[in-house]
Amino acid sequence: MKVVNELIKIRRDLHQIPELGFQEFKTQAYLLSYLKSLPQERLTIKEWKTGLFVMIHGLNPQKTIGYRTDIDGLPISEETGLSFSSKHDSNMHACGHDFHMSIAIGVLTHFIRKPINDNLLFVFQPAEEGPGGAEPMLNSDIMQEWKPDMIFALHIAPEYPVGTIALKSGLLFANTSELFIDLIGKGGHAAYPHQTNDMVVAACMLVNQLQTIISRNVDPLDSAVVTVGKITGGTVQNIIAEKARLEGTIRTLSPESMRKVKQRIEALVKGIETGFDCKAVIDYGAMYYQVNNNESITDEFIEIIKKETEIRVVECKEAMTGEDFGYMLKEIPGLMFWLGVDSPFGLHHSKLNPNESAIDVAVKAMTTYIEFKGNESCL
Repeated sequence: MKVVNELIKIRRDLHQIPELGFQEFKTQAYLLSYLKSLPQERLTIKEWKTGLFVMIHGLNPQKTIGYRTDIDGLPISEETGLSFSSKHDSNMHACGHDFHMSIAIGVLTHFIRKPINDNLLFVFQPAEEGPGGAEPMLNSDIMQEWKPDMIFALHIAPEYPVGTIALKSGLLFANTSELFIDLIGKGGHAAYPHQTNDMVVAACMLVNQLQTIISRNVDPLDSAVVTVGKITGGTVQNIIAEKARLEGTIRTLSPESMRKVKQRIEALVKGIETGFDCKAVIDYGAMYYQVNNNESITDEFIEIIKKETEIRVVECKEAMTGEDFGYMLKEIPGLMFWLGVDSPFGLHHSKLNPNESAIDVAVKAMTTYIEFKGNESCL
């Protein structure tokens, strides 16, 4: 109970200081302070931008097991009313990264106190929510020097009850890409529309056309999403807009579908340029590779968790969620799983408040599997 309470305190401390991607200075300092309070004999810590690599050296290492947690928050104003609510205006840990970090700390602390044979690499990754920290962290000199033989991660899931984890082998999360389209025409007085190129009308036309990509250009047996979540344009009611901006997201279940969807978007945008005599600029922003769980590792993980714990394991379907952990799984075999936290409010909601008892469930799952895997070579 003492360990669980300590991890809940860590979670609440971190919950109060959410920071955006590559701005996680307080978060990094907090993590470093805790890590330096642990016995240092088998611990090596290396900073990477606002993230951390933490190596626990094994007693008789034959391999390195990796565990990754994301550390950034979201630009959301918190509305939970909790006594430990965010102290940073307009920022919130609304995706559970405070949970993810406290779980990683729990697993790390367990293996400092109870050493295993193999090395353990803990990756505290910034900027998962954007612009994406996994790919550059993967390509860093530190990761290449300490590259693990397998790697694991989790994500909280409000829709599952505490005591449950959900996963599947193969594709778990989709390929994702941001989408920004700027339309530039000619503004003017509302009384003289013939002298202008109205970008509000062009933007509305383009939004409608983008919706046809999924219904008419994607195989009905495939899955993809194109969503425009924000439109800005114009200044006041009696001025025809010179500029308009569309902001959205693309989700697909394969890299090939992502390429096809983007090709179709570009063709439609060229049509808008011609039809409205305007210019258009497309920016795809951050792009995340699909999360693909290794089949043999996933099967083994499920077997060990079912055999050695009381945790309920559920096989789930793939989701259109995006996660840049996919870049790490592209290069290193491993898996990600959903952790049930039983919240009526979903991810990225201003009232998300996961059940803290799920922290212990996750620590138990990971320590159980890592103890098995990390001592495997001496069996």
